[in-house]
Order: sequence, then structure tokens, then C-alpha cells
Amino acid sequence: MQLQTPRLLLREFKEDDWHFTNLYESSREVMRYQTSEVRDAEESKRYLQQCLEEAKEDPRTIFDLAIVIKQTDMLVGRVGMKVDYDAEEAALWYILHPNYWGKGYVTEAAQAMVNFGFTELHLHRIWADCDPRNTGSYRVMEKLGMRREAHFKENIFIKGEWCDSYIYAQLSREWKLANASIADRDFE
Repeated sequence: MQLQTPRLLLREFKEDDWHFTNLYESSREVMRYQTSEVRDAEESKRYLQQCLEEAKEDPRTIFDLAIVIKQTDMLVGRVGMKVDYDAEEAALWYILHPNYWGKGYVTEAAQAMVNFGFTELHLHRIWADCDPRNTGSYRVMEKLGMRREAHFKENIFIKGEWCDSYIYAQLSREWKLANASIADRDFE
């Protein structure tokens, strides 16, 4: 599977991509709000192997793609969804190397994944969660047109502390309406 945006290629991982994923997975700053700990090289290799195995499943329920900048062919992060076909919904995630924060890459990649979920998988709802202290993450969700559905207080114990969670979501009809108005604006 492969998706393209104006600046990005979202592609399946390759076995030797762990060299690049470990650059951000080994960063405390990047992993601060992740449920997993900082990863060493071996842990990044294992996680990537897991991604490669999950990509072979049929029906596929986990879509975990490398974010690659077209201009430089540099792998800078990942974007993905875990699909629940029975509920017709998916949980969205993303992670990016800090050198590329603030450039709109995550929003661009996540928008492509959301578009794929609604157009190709015919999902009813896509949702995402984050720690409320992770301002960049929930701003991405808001830029995607997701609305905040919940603020759970101390609902998850991560890295030695109870943490809150924001839950954001978008329904397919909300996505269609937002995309229709974008198309209308383009022609005005």
C-alpha cells in the first residue's frame, strides 16, 4: 500500500527502515507521551518486524506506514490506523522526528490516512487520542477537522504517572461536508 500527498510518500515499511525509525524512537522528547518506552535499536527492529507481519494480514486491520519526504527521500515518521471493521471505525496515530515538527508533515500524512479510511475502507468514524499536555498532537487532530469528544481524567497509567486523555473523532458525514466545502472554496 502506498499513499501520496503533495510533499509526502506514505509507504509500507522495509526491513532496514529501523535505522530511521530508531532515530525518533530513541528520543525521550518524542516518546514522552507514547505508551511505549524509548526504544533501543533491537526494540526498533522488533517493532518494525511486527509491522511487516501485520501488513500481511487478511483482512488487514493495522495500517502502519512510513512518512517519507519526497524531495529528500528521508523517512521521518509513521502514520497509521487500527481498524475495527465490525464497528466501522479506526484509531489513528502518528509520530514524527522532532527535526520535522512544525512543518505540517504530520497533518498532511494524517489527512491522507483519514481520506483513505473514509474513501477506501468506508469507515463511519475515525478517532484519535492524546495526552492533553501534547499540544502539537491535539492541534493536528483539530486541523484534520476532528472534534473533541472527551477529556478523561487520569484514565491511563503511563511511565509512572496517571495521565489524562483527550479523545477526538470525525464521522464520515463530517468529513464529506468538510471536503465538499474545501472543494467549493477552491472554485470560488
